[in-house]
Amino acid sequence: MVPVSRDRTNANPPPPVPGAALRRVPVQRRSAERLSRILDACAALLDETGYERLTTRAVAARAGVPIGSVYRFFGDKRAMADALAHRNLDRYAERVGVRFGELGARDWRGAVDAVLDEYLAMKRSVPGFALVDFGAQLPLGTRVPVSERDPAPAAGQTAGQAAGLASGPVAGPVAGPPVDPNRQVAHRLTALLAAHLGRTPDAALHRTVLVAVEATDALLQLAFHTDPAGDPGIVLETRLLLRAYLGRTLD
Repeated sequence: MVPVSRDRTNANPPPPVPGAALRRVPVQRRSAERLSRILDACAALLDETGYERLTTRAVAARAGVPIGSVYRFFGDKRAMADALAHRNLDRYAERVGVRFGELGARDWRGAVDAVLDEYLAMKRSVPGFALVDFGAQLPLGTRVPVSERDPAPAAGQTAGQAAGLASGPVAGPVAGPPVDPNRQVAHRLTALLAAHLGRTPDAALHRTVLVAVEATDALLQLAFHTDPAGDPGIVLETRLLLRAYLGRTLD
């Protein structure tokens, strides 16, 4: 069980950062705000120095907190990067959900565009996102072997049930093998798309979304390798591919 830090002031904290990589989960506003500053500092330094030169001491200095405050939440810099990835995924899902709310009911084309556009916007503007995005598999750039990835849903299961993942923050360490970042993204997008389209988030829909996420990941890596802002031609081809592939299932 993860120990909980309890500040005696400022009740009713903001939504917590997912606790999978945390030593302590903040329950009061002051602790949650301190944790947010630490992650903001980590993200900024990732852009400036890269992961290899990132240190907990530098993060503490940038955040304006004692080094002990960093170790209160994280055992090392990898844990910080993991927590940053979880926060990125939560914020991405929130942004996509807001965009879906602006669309007409069952508008799957608009939904597909929103999913891609919000990722591109975060990739271009969110500190640290270019290195970490939704999964800090470290050394950066490595992937979890297929045999160690979380299972796909069985018949009758939702994507979240299969992986033991809730749609909200995790309040402690996740047991079992590492979860592949693309599967985490697919879990969240499956739930959002199903709700928007009035469908059941079943295994078939999850599989379709997962294939789309994997393909998009590979194509956008190519787009941003070619052009730091994302090669417009490759981004367009990615959009057309997503519409064509997902249209078979979502139309």
